[in-house]
Amino acid sequence: MAFNIVLVEPEIPNNTGNIGRLSLASGSVLHLVKPFGFELTDARLKRAGLDYWQYITVKTYESLESFLDINKNEKMVFLSAAADKEYTEIDYSDNLFFVFGKESVGLPKQLVANNANKLFKIPIHSPHVRSLNLANAVSIVVFEGLRFIK
Repeated sequence: MAFNIVLVEPEIPNNTGNIGRLSLASGSVLHLVKPFGFELTDARLKRAGLDYWQYITVKTYESLESFLDINKNEKMVFLSAAADKEYTEIDYSDNLFFVFGKESVGLPKQLVANNANKLFKIPIHSPHVRSLNLANAVSIVVFEGLRFIK
């Protein structure tokens, strides 16, 4: 049993390192779509991933188009604050791809528009909070999925 965690153009190395550790702990594969806001050799990435980084299954892609082309036959869901449906409504299944956008702006608008029927959000119950930290959001969705499919 495994999921696929996809980060489109991640910007913050600490988030990616923490998500890498989460991917290992959950048995998931981490997919990173360029461009990144850091280098994969960044000490902050490694520090957040602790000494686990060497064991994490990481796949990198040169662009979003490349990622989508290579994985065109895979089942994907897209996480965005623009969604109407909540993450608890995802039809969780083994090998599902969870696609998350970059920290500053989320997923590209065209990707959101093209996948409106596969778009989910984590509800935020305060008007004072714009979004959750990316690593926290990934944790919520992945562990809900693990709970659901076990």
